[in-house]
Amino acid sequence: MSLLSLIAVFLIEQLQPLNYRRAIAEPLGAWADFIESSFNAGAWRHGVIAWCIAVLGPVLVLGAIYAGLYALSPILAWVLNVGVLYLTMGFRQFSHHYTEIQLALRLGDLERARQLLAEWQGRSTYDLGSEDIARLSIEGALAASHRHVFAVLLWFILLPGPCGALLYRISAIVRDRWNAGDAALPNQFPVFSRKVFGIIDWLPLRVTASAFAIVGDFEDAVYCWRTQPAQWPDRDLGIVLSSGAGALGVQLGRPLVDGGEVSDRAELGLGDPPDVDFMQSAVGLVWRATVLWMLLLFLLGLASQVG
Repeated sequence: MSLLSLIAVFLIEQLQPLNYRRAIAEPLGAWADFIESSFNAGAWRHGVIAWCIAVLGPVLVLGAIYAGLYALSPILAWVLNVGVLYLTMGFRQFSHHYTEIQLALRLGDLERARQLLAEWQGRSTYDLGSEDIARLSIEGALAASHRHVFAVLLWFILLPGPCGALLYRISAIVRDRWNAGDAALPNQFPVFSRKVFGIIDWLPLRVTASAFAIVGDFEDAVYCWRTQPAQWPDRDLGIVLSSGAGALGVQLGRPLVDGGEVSDRAELGLGDPPDVDFMQSAVGLVWRATVLWMLLLFLLGLASQVG
C-alpha cells in the first residue's frame, strides 16, 4: 500500500501541483500560532502541553479516522493515505523554483536568477554571482528533498496509515513557528518543540544522508558526513548537505559576499565549485535516491506478501 500511495502522489503532483504555502504552511502555521497564543506563559511545561495539543492531537484524530475507514474498506484508507501524503510531501515544493533558476543561469540571465532565488529562499541576493546562486540553490534543493520527501516518507512507513507523515510535517511547522522569536528572551516555551523535533528528525536525517551516499560517490559522501557537519550552523541539516555535497563531488557552503557583507559559512563537500551543470547533477542525485526508496518499498511489500 505504501508504494502504491507514493506512486499515486507523484502522478497527482505532476498533474495538479499543490500550492504548499496556501494549502498547508499557512493553515498549520495559524494553528500553531493559535496554540502558542493560548498557552505561552514562558514556562517549559506550557510548551509540553501546547505541543501535545498542537501535534499529537491532530495525529491521533487522523489515526482514528484512518482506523475507521480501514474497517469499512481498505480502499478508503488508501485514498486517505494518498490525500495526506499529497498534502505533506512533494517535489513541487522546491522543484519549480529550482528549475527556473537553473534555466535562468543557462541563459545567462543573472538578474532573473537572483530574483527567483530571493523569492524561493526569502533572502538577500544582491550582487550574488552565478556560482553563489548555484551553490545556494543546490543547498536548498538537498535540504528541501529531505524535508518534503524523504523524511515524510520514512515516518509514513514507520507509523500506521498517514499518521507519520502528518506527525513530521506539523511538528516541523510548530518548531519553526514557536522558535521564530527573539532567542535572547528568557522564554522556555519553545524548547520542548525544538528538542522533540530533533528526536523525530534524527533517523530521517541519517537515512537521507545514507541514500545520497549510496546513489552518489559513497566514499566522499561518508567522509564529508563524518568530518564536516559540526562546523555548519545547523548541525543536523549539515549531515544531509555534507553527504549530498560529497556524493555530488561539489563544494558547497563557503563564505558568501552579498551587498558588501560576508557571511561566515563552513565548507561542505569536496571537488569543484558549483555551476549550472552541478545543479542538474543534484536533480539526478535526488531522483536516484527516490528510486532507491521505491525499490526498498517494493522489496518490503514483496517480503510481506511472501511472509
